[in-house]
Parts: sequence; C-alpha cells; structure tokens
Amino acid sequence: MMAELSQPGGWLPVVFLALLGISMMVYVVLDGFDLGVGILLRRATDEQKDMMIASIGPFWDANETWLVLGVGILLVAFPEAHGVILGELYLPVAVMLIGLVLRGVAFDFRVKARDEHKAAWNMIFYGGSIVTTVAQGVMIGLYITGFVNGWAQIVFALFTGLALLAAYALLGATWLIMKTDGALQQRAVVWAHRSLLLSALGVAAVSIATPMVSQQIFAKWFSFPNILLLAPVPIITAGLFLMVDQVLRRLPARLEGGSERWCWVPFASTVGIILLAFNGLAYSLFPYLVVDKITIWQAASAPESLKIILIGVAVVLPAIIGYTIFSYKVFWGKARELTYY
Repeated sequence: MMAELSQPGGWLPVVFLALLGISMMVYVVLDGFDLGVGILLRRATDEQKDMMIASIGPFWDANETWLVLGVGILLVAFPEAHGVILGELYLPVAVMLIGLVLRGVAFDFRVKARDEHKAAWNMIFYGGSIVTTVAQGVMIGLYITGFVNGWAQIVFALFTGLALLAAYALLGATWLIMKTDGALQQRAVVWAHRSLLLSALGVAAVSIATPMVSQQIFAKWFSFPNILLLAPVPIITAGLFLMVDQVLRRLPARLEGGSERWCWVPFASTVGIILLAFNGLAYSLFPYLVVDKITIWQAASAPESLKIILIGVAVVLPAIIGYTIFSYKVFWGKARELTYY
C-alpha cells in the first residue's frame, strides 16, 4: 500500500477522493439548512415565510455550487464509478434535479407574483424542498446497500429519505433559531425538537446498516483494537444529540428573558453530528467508491489527466471557498425584513 501511494497513480486518487468527500460534506451542511427552511415553510404564517426566505436568500443558490463541484470531480476523476453510480441512481437523481428546478423557479417567481399567486409559489418551493431531500436520502440508502434491489434495501432507502427529511428540518430549524427572533424563533425551537428523534433514528440506522452490508466494513469497526479507537465516534454523536435536546428544552425560557446566548449551540451541534456521521461513513467505505466492487484506484482517470485536473481544482476551489466565506461574513447576524426594489 505504501509503495502504491508513493506513485502519482497511488496518491492522486486519494487526493481527489478527499476533495470529493469535502465537497459533498460541505454541500450537505450548507444546502441542508436552506432545504430544511424550505421543508418548514408550510408551517409558518405569510409574514414568517418572508422572513424565512430572507434568512437563506443570500446563500441558497451558492450552496448548490458544492454539489456541482462534487459531481464534477466524480465525473472527471473517477469516470468508471461515475457511470455505475449515476446509472444505478438515475431515477432518484432525475427526481432530485426536478426538485431543485422547482425550488429555483419558485424562489424567483414568488418575489414578483401577485398576492393570489404567492401562496402557490410558496407551496412549490416547499414541494421542491421535500422532493429534493427525499431523493437525496433514497440515494444515500441505495448507495450504502450496494445497489442491491431487494425489498429490504428499498424499504431502508425510503427510511433514509424520511430520516434525511428530518435531519434537514432540524438543520433548518436550528438555523432559524440563530437568524430570526420573536415568534418565528420560538416556533423554530419547537420544529427543531420535533425533528430530533427521527434524525437520531436515521443516524443510528445508517450506522447499523453500513457494517452489515460488507464483512470488510464490519471488521473495520468491530475488530480489536479498532472498536476501542472508534468508540468515541458514536459516544460523541449521542452526546451531541443529548446536548441539542437539553438546549432546546431550555431555550424558550431564555428567549423570553431576552437572552440569546445559547442560540448557536443547536445549529453547531447538528453540524457536528452531520460531520461525524459523514466521516464515519467515509471511513467505512474507503477505499471503495462502490461497496466491495470498485476501488478509487480502479475507477480513477490516468495520472496524467488527474494532474491537469488538479491544477484546475487548485484554481476553482479557493475561489469557491473565498466567495462562501465572504458571503457568510457579509450577511452574518439576524435576517432582516424581506424587501425588493
């Protein structure tokens, strides 16, 4: 293994796998909260809906850049795996793209719609968020189970779709706790609490199912001394869920008293849970891009091609990171009332 990694054909695929993982992880966090806000939109009043949209307005479109980057890296760096994965996930990918298009159209059209049409565009934005999220969850479920099309695998994929719906709702609600105030902020606390249990069940289900798919993955987690070294991962994850629960229980009283000291904790903890779950899944699957079938070295493009692609990534990635940091810095703080000129 060390000899292989000393050659460009050995270490370049690892570099691109890391870039792919970072892109998808950042996408889940950033687009996750704005999809979550869309999922929660139907439960708010008209005035609150405008404030919810205002809270994600400067960010939501740019957040999807990370998805484009991740899929682009998969295509150019691992074309064989790209063909297999996108081929197996053709239907949910198509459904996800339809959902993203609906969200984009609704976001712009609700701005200029007459009062009698605005409610319809709000529902389309809500529906697009639901469709996109469930499709992504189904893709995760099918990918984890190695694209085995049995009834158990399909049921599991549907459950991961519902669990991701809850996780994004939790992320969106905790985002609103940070970005809004008043009645909407209080309602966001309730929404977050309602999403917590199903989110925890989803993380637990994925954590249990992944080692069951492959003996190699099972050995990675439960062989000695790995089981001791990796034990902090589920323990910390459970602790973060407990922290979110306890903070959400105490927040309403604190907010009524005018204190927003702990408003950032639920969102930060939820992000921590997602990062731990994502990295645990990455550890389980490495070095495979398709479970027990295609490794990163089997799927990788020629080293000469990867070197050229890496130069392009070295230019594009810092630009995306810089823009992302700049936009969040400029629009940090509480969301303001939605106005158009």
